[in-house]
Amino acid sequence: MSERITRADIEAKLHEIRGTAEDATPDVPESAQRTGLVAAGAALLVVTFLLGRRRGRKKSTIVEIRRT
Repeated sequence: MSERITRADIEAKLHEIRGTAEDATPDVPESAQRTGLVAAGAALLVVTFLLGRRRGRKKSTIVEIRRT
């Protein structure tokens, strides 16, 4: 029938997969990574601000005072 799979077989396959994945990823300079992270953080802050502002406008109460 089929042979048993050993721990060594699994480790060898994982090392093979890891090596292939590392070869496929491009090397991005650290400064570009930092710039991207800062831009993503700023975008997140802007979106959060706008959503909170919209929610505040929806939930704000309008009080009308009439003098007779």
